[in-house]
Amino acid sequence: MTPEAKARQTIDALLTAAGWHVCNVADANIHAAVGVAIREFPLNPGFGYADYLLYVNGKACGVIEAKKEGATLTGVELQSSRYAKGLPTTLPAWSRPLPFVWESTGVETHFTNGLDPEPRARSVFAFFRPELMVQWLALLPPASHSSSVSEPPDTFLARMRNMPQLVTEWGSGGAHYELWPAQIGAITNLEKSLAANKPKALIQMATGSGKTFTSIGFIYRLIKFGGARRVLFLVDRGNLARQTKKEFDAYASPYNNYKFGEEYIVQHLQGGHIDTSARVVTCPSSAKSKPKLTPTSSARRRCGRQL
Repeated sequence: MTPEAKARQTIDALLTAAGWHVCNVADANIHAAVGVAIREFPLNPGFGYADYLLYVNGKACGVIEAKKEGATLTGVELQSSRYAKGLPTTLPAWSRPLPFVWESTGVETHFTNGLDPEPRARSVFAFFRPELMVQWLALLPPASHSSSVSEPPDTFLARMRNMPQLVTEWGSGGAHYELWPAQIGAITNLEKSLAANKPKALIQMATGSGKTFTSIGFIYRLIKFGGARRVLFLVDRGNLARQTKKEFDAYASPYNNYKFGEEYIVQHLQGGHIDTSARVVTCPSSAKSKPKLTPTSSARRRCGRQL
């Protein structure tokens, strides 16, 4: 077996594990499942073949360029972006060019979300599930034959670039809250970093400077205004996970009269299963029972931060 064939075999397995129906062009049925991945799909003349063409709910949404293990994926992005523009006009598509582009060796995978402002490739754990693609594609503006310019999709990155001003003082009497300068700087700089499409960040604060309260503050904003689906909050001891959940539940919103726990479900993870409705999951990093994460779950925790 050639290195290229071995890589495609691994990619087939990853796609299948993520819930995609993988098939050849000859026996393709774009309605066989929510997500269908078609191998070696012929594109318009001059565009060649897409290693995989992805369909969601009967319409094309993306392509995967497969490379042998060890290949440098950064230089492949231009090639795969061309494939995204080569879909025949007679075939149904969510948008043109296709919004989702992957490059993968089966070991390393890069993903570009074309719905983002200034899209760029980033490393991901695995292929996303078709159901997540459906949620993202719902952000697309409705098809229109008018010449008016459509608003860009409201992705996480787009939302981060339009965050409301940070409230630094709220409440009254015994329920009065005021952020310290270090807390204001931490939250402001984190949001600037995320808005600049830098998904990794480190916040370093001294003991007694209100790290947990700061964390809850920016997590609340990421969920409420940034559209973050789920946040994993890791601590180093089990009793801290329980204590942190209580602090989340008691956090008073600066924007309405609700507590965090009244607006969003916060789960203290004690077993191996995550509550699908939980927006925040607190968990000790040394827990004996680790959560069973699907590829989608891994992708969704991209907003989590270990503090």
